[in-house]
Amino acid sequence: MLSVRMQRDQGLGPLVLLILFGGYVLPSSESSDYSEAEVLPDSFPSAPAEPLPEFLLEPEDAFIVKNRPVQLRCRASPATQIYFKCNGEWVNQNDHVTRESLDQITGLVVREVDISVSRTQVEELFGLEDYWCQCVAWSSAGTTKSNRAYVRIAYLRKNFEQEPLGREVRLEQEVLLQCRPPEGMPVAEVDWLKNEDVIDPSQDSNFLITIDHDLIIKQARLSDTANYTCVARNVVAKRRSSTATLIVYVSGGWSSWTEWSECNAQCGRGWQRRTRSCTNPAPLNGGAFCEGPPFQRVTCTTLCPVDGGWTEWAKWSACGTECTHWRSRECQAPPPRNGGKHCSGSMMESKNCTEGLCARNKKIYIEHAGHSVAPGMGVAVYAGLVGALLLCVILVLCVGVLAYRRRCRHLHGDITDSSSALTAAFHPGNYKPPRQDNPHPLHPSAPPDLTATAGAFRGPLFSLQQGVNDSPHKIPMTTSPLLDPLPSLKIKVYNSSTFSSLELPADICSGDGEILSLKSVGTVGREREYHSHTLSREPGLSTSATLGNLGGRLTIPNTGVSLLVPPGTIPQGKFYEMYLIINKWDKTTLPSEGSQTVLSPVVSCGPTGMLLNRPVVLTLPHCAQLDTPTPDWTLTLKSQTHQGAWEEVLTVGEETLSSPCYLQLEEECCHVLMEQLGTYGLVGQSSPPQPACKRLQLALFAPRAPCLSLDYSLRIYCIHDTPHALKEVLDLERSLGGVLLEDPKPLLFKDSYHNLRLSIHDIPHTHWRSKLLAKYQEIPFYHIWSGSQRPLHCTFSLERASLAVSQLTCKICVRQVEGEGQIFQLHTDIQETLPPHSPLPSGGTCLPSSQVGPYAFRLPDSIRQKICASLDAPSARGCDWRLLARSLGFDRYLNYFATKPSPTGVLLDLWEACHQGDADLVSLATALEEMGKSEVLVVMTTDGDC
Repeated sequence: MLSVRMQRDQGLGPLVLLILFGGYVLPSSESSDYSEAEVLPDSFPSAPAEPLPEFLLEPEDAFIVKNRPVQLRCRASPATQIYFKCNGEWVNQNDHVTRESLDQITGLVVREVDISVSRTQVEELFGLEDYWCQCVAWSSAGTTKSNRAYVRIAYLRKNFEQEPLGREVRLEQEVLLQCRPPEGMPVAEVDWLKNEDVIDPSQDSNFLITIDHDLIIKQARLSDTANYTCVARNVVAKRRSSTATLIVYVSGGWSSWTEWSECNAQCGRGWQRRTRSCTNPAPLNGGAFCEGPPFQRVTCTTLCPVDGGWTEWAKWSACGTECTHWRSRECQAPPPRNGGKHCSGSMMESKNCTEGLCARNKKIYIEHAGHSVAPGMGVAVYAGLVGALLLCVILVLCVGVLAYRRRCRHLHGDITDSSSALTAAFHPGNYKPPRQDNPHPLHPSAPPDLTATAGAFRGPLFSLQQGVNDSPHKIPMTTSPLLDPLPSLKIKVYNSSTFSSLELPADICSGDGEILSLKSVGTVGREREYHSHTLSREPGLSTSATLGNLGGRLTIPNTGVSLLVPPGTIPQGKFYEMYLIINKWDKTTLPSEGSQTVLSPVVSCGPTGMLLNRPVVLTLPHCAQLDTPTPDWTLTLKSQTHQGAWEEVLTVGEETLSSPCYLQLEEECCHVLMEQLGTYGLVGQSSPPQPACKRLQLALFAPRAPCLSLDYSLRIYCIHDTPHALKEVLDLERSLGGVLLEDPKPLLFKDSYHNLRLSIHDIPHTHWRSKLLAKYQEIPFYHIWSGSQRPLHCTFSLERASLAVSQLTCKICVRQVEGEGQIFQLHTDIQETLPPHSPLPSGGTCLPSSQVGPYAFRLPDSIRQKICASLDAPSARGCDWRLLARSLGFDRYLNYFATKPSPTGVLLDLWEACHQGDADLVSLATALEEMGKSEVLVVMTTDGDC
């Protein structure tokens, strides 16, 4: 049946004739793309036109597995016709399976069509494009095309591109098993089998499967010894790689030595022995056996026992009243020693000295004595005994009375001290009375020392001698957590109206603990108040200065730590004794959580709680490596709370309007703008995907010459690459008698979980011997990366053959496993006294550590005010403080400066801190010249030193 219908393009273009043969659409020669034509009805009814067809089901991508054809299906409504078009050609109508139905809800016609695509059709396609099919539906309103559905031939190659390899690893080592599945369509999915059981990382966090299908075992366990297989599969097939056997071994370790055995010789020279076993731990799975002997033997000498012997008898004594005389001997020839036997027999011998005549004479003597001599002698003896007894009783009573009186006198002294304290109007809180041996009792005229109770007192401390005219600006002294870590904390409280002027520190380089005090000058009346903290500071780790409205700068020499107090920070008429302290490792420890690492020293600045009119700038050195093109660090500034806990202040790059600080980051230091003084430290952690690196220093020390012993030791310290860390190690070695042999060497330590390995090589064995049993020493990764440990070091103990040997040459290698390293080429004469080799000046010299007033700033105040007046006001052309921030590199978070009364002033304060050592005005003048601020340049040229 032949019918002719007219079609018109949807864009109201020229009419197109369509000739229908049995329902198959053939294009006329006037149209090049009849797929987008609209079939016009034979008549034009008055009813509304149908909508465009909408696909209820679109064809989906499919894969031909082996020779099985795939079915493509689509469904549209409303649709008068629906056909498939594959690779730009219409599919024959006979290949379509069409079904028609009526939507019960809308009453529109729903058409569904299926076609079958065979492997032959796909293989016959030439070109780079895959075989595709698309569904086209017609309605009276026009045509609609579905998405393209691609038909591909599925396959999976037999050979893996890379198969896992068996390994032997030590316990807790990281393991990487690589697998590259065979090429396939669709791309194969990969599973790992452990002894034929599927590994599920969600069930065992020690396993990690990467996007490249590699298997990572974070820390190898003994239970991880197994056969591992990589399995690849898709809709076609399933492939297995060769099995990789992983063996986790444990190297043996020696147990502790047993006690020395008894000497095997009961008399004379013998041997003593002690043993140890290779069971801590025992070697497993082919691990190395312990190096060294399992026993030790030393010589011993046991003293032989000597039996005692009698001396010769002494002479006979005179004949006594009992008609006998006696003689004695001693067991001293020789005396018994070392467990020898004592002499056998009696020490005394007696016999009758009258040859039998004594019996009659004795009787006559006794009869005579009983009447005349014996009674008198008995009375005298008893009288003497009674007198001696009475004398002993009297002596005991006297001693008791003296002891009682002495005790009462001490008790009276304690009561006097306590009453004196109360008379002086001082309330001691939980103060305890002084002990009897207290060398400093309380005195009414001296302020009490609260050292014994500073740790127990909670709450503000005020002097109780307050008069009616006390200044309202009195500042309470609290037990601030900043001072908690300092062991010798003393809080002294004074109140007096007799101070006529503020007292400055008499000697800032004094060797004694420096007094860190807070001073305030009142504005009511003529009284002034003085409150002070007394802190014992470590020499070279703290500084202080009395600052007022003119500001100043505190610097701890040779540490890179400083505090800039801009002019106007302290209110007019107020004076504070401000301090800056580097906390030692054993005083305050900045905790590092998870993979975080400490990057700077922990610094306390104060006094805390003081009111600041504008931000101060705290400069901290750090050891983060920042010269990479992409940021590898997530840096966080932490502060210590009043309870002693640490909390995050800000994270670099995540600042908000509520952030209390701004951190300007440079390669070797950072500058923190803050309005709250306290204790601060910088921590960081790696920012995926690249691991971060810390800058470390390796310092080699040896004993000071001349060496008078056969033993000789070399110590290598691994420290942060900051001036403060090196200064601390130099001071430590100076106290131990060590000498720095050469300049410290830099080392980049990567966040890769690998330890730091140290080894010594090329020792001249003819003259020297190493006492190190192992081939190398290692410092665990986490000890170095955490940064919260004391300065870490390893010691190489050497022994020379004789005292005549003085030359030592060797190499010491220090490297991170699978990372960077350094080599020390050592050639030294241990008997030659060398000058101290130190990159820092001696700690004994007194360096200027504080600058007060205008001398602390490079930019004169007049120039500062004119720059602020010129740039603070917003400019329509953007030539204001924002452009200055971009020119100086301070534009990471401009909203912080925008919230300040004078953004330009805060920028100039930050510029002063960043250019402390080289603060010439050229860089600032260059930035202003680029901004076109010629009027400011004229002022700088006239008033400044450009």
